[in-house]
Amino acid sequence: MRNWLSFSRNNNTFIYALAGLLFGLMFPVIATVIRIYDSKLSLGISSIILVQSSDSLLWIIDTAPLFLGLFAAFAGRRQDNLKILYEELQQREKELAAFQLNLGQLVDVRTKELVEANQQTEKRAKQLQTVSSVARRIAAVQDLNLLLPEITKLVSEQFGFYHAGVFLVDDANEYAVLQAANSEGGKRMLDRRHRLKLDASSIVGYTTSRNEPRLALDVGTDAVYFNNPDLPETHSEIALPLRIGGRVIGALDVQSTEYNAFLQEDITVLTTLADQIATAIENSRLFGASRSALSESQITIEKYVKLAWGSFAQQMKRTGFVFDGKQVAPLERGARRDHIKSAIQTGRLTLKGPSLTIAVPIKLRGHTIGILDVRSKKGEREWTQDEITMLEAAAERAALALENARLVETAQRRAARERAIGEISNKIGAANGLDAILQTAVEELGRKIGGAAEVTLELSSAENDQNVQ
Repeated sequence: MRNWLSFSRNNNTFIYALAGLLFGLMFPVIATVIRIYDSKLSLGISSIILVQSSDSLLWIIDTAPLFLGLFAAFAGRRQDNLKILYEELQQREKELAAFQLNLGQLVDVRTKELVEANQQTEKRAKQLQTVSSVARRIAAVQDLNLLLPEITKLVSEQFGFYHAGVFLVDDANEYAVLQAANSEGGKRMLDRRHRLKLDASSIVGYTTSRNEPRLALDVGTDAVYFNNPDLPETHSEIALPLRIGGRVIGALDVQSTEYNAFLQEDITVLTTLADQIATAIENSRLFGASRSALSESQITIEKYVKLAWGSFAQQMKRTGFVFDGKQVAPLERGARRDHIKSAIQTGRLTLKGPSLTIAVPIKLRGHTIGILDVRSKKGEREWTQDEITMLEAAAERAALALENARLVETAQRRAARERAIGEISNKIGAANGLDAILQTAVEELGRKIGGAAEVTLELSSAENDQNVQ
């Protein structure tokens, strides 16, 4: 009973619903009594039943306890929710008070952590900016012999390390050979061609053989460290692999005079720098190979152009024309003047003679295929730069036009030759019998060759072979 009373007092929904129900019962009771009084009936159960069964309006009034109880229950439910909210607010207030007690300490801790994080962020940003600057500067160097010393110099200056060296793996994949260094000791190592075997006996050898960074925070206690007399001030060392597509081409070796000079963040930044350096080295190698291949291609093209135009010029009936201001006349073979011969030999524009005759070479892919010779008829004169530019432009376009004409004529000759061979083959193939084939062959060859050529076709025999021997 006590529990029920306690529940009733703490549950406003139930209390409000009960109160609304009791209050709502007043309406049907009063309405029934009034209806009995109006009907002039005696107050009793039979009268109540009679009035309730005969008056439909009372049926609606009878539902008042239900609706009022339901509405009161909603109001009680709202009071319960407000009570719960109030209790929760009290709990939050207690928690807030507890949090306020520790807020000062939490602020101090967070402030300290934030300062340290900002310092690390600034350091990382500065390192990344340095990596970007170094990568940008080394990317502009395309000569490998200049690139490697520049790398060691920039790494030492930008990161403050007293020694930086670049090792490259040799062709036999047995040794890592020092190619560049910035320190005095490193330069002595270069003079004696310092190299390290690709194994775990040294930090660089470990890195190049296993394709992973190797760190020695205290070289005095590191079993892998190679005690180098040229670098006696080293206390910390790190070697990072130079990788291209998973293939190790060398290592970046960095040494410091301080103990524990490298943190995990430094390793990450230096690894990024090593990747940039490896890319720059590979690009420099590829550029050198491409430049060498291009030079060889140019030499081959020049030889081809020279041979092609030498053969083509011999087949030409006319090698040139001259315009004297009135008419165009063929140029006789061998009528070249000395300055023209000089221009052909040197392939350069020449100005010579009292009349200041100018000879502009007609060049095609580095080879001089002709000369544009201009001579003043009014005595000595000075050629202006506009005139020289115009003549050079005309010579350049003439070279392209002549090359196109040569290619077309060569193609036509080849097509005519192939066509003649096809016709001869068709006629020989259409002949029946050995004699007819031999006669057709010599006849068609004689016609195609033309002139006073005599064509003989003779089959070989054993007796002839013995005579030949």
